[in-house]
Amino acid sequence: MKVSELLEKFIVFTSNEEQALYEKLPAHATPYNSYSEREQVVLENLIRKRLVSKISTKNMVMVAKNE
Repeated sequence: MKVSELLEKFIVFTSNEEQALYEKLPAHATPYNSYSEREQVVLENLIRKRLVSKISTKNMVMVAKNE
């Protein structure tokens, strides 16, 4: 069995709140500061679970879905 076959079946547990925010995220990168404080905490959880990426530029932090 190949690793890619295993990863297709691998499911990351997410809470209802994490799932709702993940589904609400647009396909393109958005500013991290545009989210409320609570949403930023949930985004940090999604970043730790590798479902969302945090992209740092010179003067802005963006978040984007990992597809």
